[in-house]
Order: sequence, then C-alpha cells, then structure tokens
Amino acid sequence: MSEKRRIELIVNGKRYAGEVEPRVHLGDFLRQNVGLTGTHLGCEHGVCGACTVIAGGAAVRSCLMLAVQADGATIQTVEGLATEAGMHPLQKAFHERHALQCGFCTPGMLMSLAAYLSQNPLADEAGIRTAISGNLCRCTGYQAIVEAALDVVAAGRGGR
Repeated sequence: MSEKRRIELIVNGKRYAGEVEPRVHLGDFLRQNVGLTGTHLGCEHGVCGACTVIAGGAAVRSCLMLAVQADGATIQTVEGLATEAGMHPLQKAFHERHALQCGFCTPGMLMSLAAYLSQNPLADEAGIRTAISGNLCRCTGYQAIVEAALDVVAAGRGGR
C-alpha cells in the first residue's frame, strides 16, 4: 500500500484539502473526497470525455490527471458553472435546444465547451465541433449540442 499525500486545491472557488494515495485520479478525488458527483467517470481511459473538468483554464480529463498533480490547482467542475445569478449560458442553451438526453455526457460536453468558448468567444461551427470531438455521446447525434453552443456565441455570451 502506498503512502498517502496531502493535497490542497481550489474547486469551484472553495479550498479543499485531503490525503490521497498517489494513484488516485482527480475524478475520483472530486467525487469521493469533495462530494461533487457531477463529474462522470465513463471509460477511465480519457476517450469518452465524460469526466472533463477545467484545470487552470484548460479542459482536462479528470480520469487521466492524478489528484496529486492537481495539488495547488484551481479546478472548475460542472457544479461550478451556475452562479447565484442563475445557470451558465451554456446550461440554458442546452436546456432550450434539448441538447441532452440521458445526460451522462452532458457535464463533460459543458465543460469542454465552457473552456473552449472562454478562449474563443466568436467560435464557428467547425471550431465547436472540434472542441467536442473528444466527447462521446450515444444519444443526441451532436447537432443540438452544436446549435446550443452557437446560440451562446450568437448571444455574445461565449466568454460567459
């Protein structure tokens, strides 16, 4: 059994600390230690994108990042998209466009798009499709997801 290490990170604006084994993935830490279960773990090989979170402004697969690698990092999960003022524009657009069905891929899609649109507020359809190309969805066919993201861009809310 490996020796546990103490880590501290900021998740959705709140500081968290914990003791973890070096082999624990960030996704498992977020779900089990922090109690944020919106980050879904699918393939656990970085292929499906369901576990995507934003770390330091970039979309990352939390199943490929060890919790000890996130020590000192600022992480945003799907629970951190909405504010007291209401849902994030992407969440609203997903709702309005019916851009989800079973919902398993939705957190990863939202986080991939939030990271991409924050850097590319004038994104086009091709860029949006590329941004979500690492997120697998078996239900929607992607069109409504792309349309929702385009709605956010058209409303000038890509950066927020």
